Order: sequence, then structure tokens, then C-alpha cells
Amino acid sequence: MTRAAARLIVVLLAVLASLAVAGPASAHVGGGAAGSDFDGRVTAVRPELPGVTVRVLQFGDDLELVNRSGTEVVVPGYQDEPYLRIGPDGVWRNQRSPATYINLDRYGRVTLPGTADPRAEPEWLQLSTEPHYVWHDHRTHWMTPGLLPPAVAADPSRSHTVFEWRVPMRYGNTSAEVDGVLTWTPPPSPWLVWPLYTATALLAAAAGLLARSPRPLGGLMLVGAAAALWHAGATPVPALSVSSHTGAIVAALLPALTAVLVAAIGFRASRRGRGVMTGLFAVVLGWLLLVQGLPDVDVLWSANVLTNGPQAVGRVAVALLLALGAGLVVGGIAAVRRFRDVGVPVTPEGVTGTTDSAHLGGQPLQDG
Repeated sequence: MTRAAARLIVVLLAVLASLAVAGPASAHVGGGAAGSDFDGRVTAVRPELPGVTVRVLQFGDDLELVNRSGTEVVVPGYQDEPYLRIGPDGVWRNQRSPATYINLDRYGRVTLPGTADPRAEPEWLQLSTEPHYVWHDHRTHWMTPGLLPPAVAADPSRSHTVFEWRVPMRYGNTSAEVDGVLTWTPPPSPWLVWPLYTATALLAAAAGLLARSPRPLGGLMLVGAAAALWHAGATPVPALSVSSHTGAIVAALLPALTAVLVAAIGFRASRRGRGVMTGLFAVVLGWLLLVQGLPDVDVLWSANVLTNGPQAVGRVAVALLLALGAGLVVGGIAAVRRFRDVGVPVTPEGVTGTTDSAHLGGQPLQDG
């Protein structure tokens, strides 16, 4: 590969990295947190409602209801007034319901307009023609900012059930209830995890700063690509109400797939002893890993991880994205400088090979 072609590839991959910046965050519902010590879940829907599914999003902050049946579901507000209608005709919200305005703020810190009256005749506004909706419901999460629940504050070293919650509904003429629970789990000890995060970043930097060959840097690039791919594949499916559901999933996968391509090319360059090329691709890959990991940085100090896979693996993946990302940027820059100064590629056997940029007495250096 000529130098011009190599530089063109690096520039194109950098452009792809820039285009992928917005990808990971768009896969999260509402762009919310990826980690939390709180967690909410639905424990039962009673009675069972055919064609209706309810799930908790964002660790208890939001509820999503999907109604694929032919029967309308009515969700009451906090004073038992009609609040939402979700059914074959789409989603309708009562503009006279106080819940319409209270749910605009996570902690309900709003001033109600004079038209909000739970006893008034409903004034319905259509929000969507699709039978699914996500709304913020204060019955499912902890409502006091800056303060832990009393039981948690008394003993933050163990897990707690904060409270059990219930959201009533009406399915046609049938009364129904969605039951759930909010829990709190202590976060991982910083004395345990932060030394590991730091050591991982230093390892990647050292691979470019100190290693005699680009091979260690190439190997770490594969590890970073694997973390990116797993992280993207385990991203929870976004709410159906996201404006472009398929687009959100594709956007989440784009940085990971680009990272795999960059890592594969960089690893091949490292196997061929091309230190400068390996360093350049390490910098691009490091940027891609940071792009994918930074939106989820709160995972590093949270107990619960927004993932479809095992919690521990989700945390490790984010840690690798951030630590290797930072380390590869530093190590890649160092590798470019070091191997460029040497000017001679290192073969897999560690012997000096022929290069166009290094001469001795006007003649190319030969093996041996």
C-alpha cells in the first residue's frame, strides 16, 4: 500500500468516526443515563391484557405501553382523572389533566396552568397515530433529589427495596393494574475498579510508548473492537415511540462496525511490522471507542447498567471503551512518532526490512 493510499484511508476513517459521534446516544430512550444505583421493573400486569405490553425504561423513570389489541387502554392521572388513551386510534392525552404538566419535570416541579382541573370534562389532544407511548410517571421512581431513601441512607452497604408501586389502568371496561418495584443497589467500590480502569489505559499507552514492535498495539485494537461490538449489540432496544426506531438501532451499530474495520486494518498493519500505520489506525480507533463509551461514562460508578446482557460484562465493555480509547490515542500518537523516527518497519521476526525512506550511503537497507 502506498503512503498516499494509506493516508487517504486514515482520513476516510476519521470522517466516518466524526459521522458516528451521535450514534450511541440516540439509542437511549430520551438520551438518558446509562447507569444508576436505582432500578425499576414491572412485576405483574393483572389481569393479563391480550396484546398489551408494559415495560420500565431508564431505571424506573419512564413507562412504555404498547397496545396491539383492538381495545383502548386508559391510564388515569394522579387524582384518578383520565390522562392517556392508547389504542387503535393512536395516543390521546387529556390537556385538562394535571398529570399532563406534572410529568414534564422529573420531580414534578411545575406550575399548573389554570386550565388543569382533574374534575373537568377531558380535552383530548392526539399525540400519535401509533398505539404505543412512553411517559414519565412519578409513581415508579424516587422523587427526592439529592437525598437517598431513609433505609438506604441508614445502610448504604447493601441492596434495598425502596418501594413497590402500582399504576392503575382500564382496558375497555376492565380494571387493570401494573405492579412493579423500585430497588437500590450499592455501586462498585472505587478502590477496586478505578485502579483497573487506570491500569488498562496505561497498558494501551505503553504499547505505543515502549513496545519494540507494533504488535501489542495491534492486539489491544482487537480487544477494543470486540468491546465496541459487544456494547452495541447489547444496547437495549429503544422505545417504539422513538421517531426513527430502526434508525436509532443502526446509529448505535455504526461506530462499532467502523471500529471493527479500523481494528482489522490496524492489526494487519501491526502483523506486517508497519508501526506508523498501526499508530495512525490506533488513534482513529481510540477516537471511535471514546465516541461510543463517553455517553455511558456514568456506568463506571453506578450499580446498574443499561444493557441487555449481564451487568458485569456491560460495565467491563464500557470500561474497555473508555480506558482503551484514551490509551490508544496516546499510544497511537507515540507509535507514529517512534516508528517514523526509526524509519524502518519491523518484521514479525523483529529484523529490519527494506524501506523507501531509510538509506545508508544512498542504498536501501537490506535484511540482515
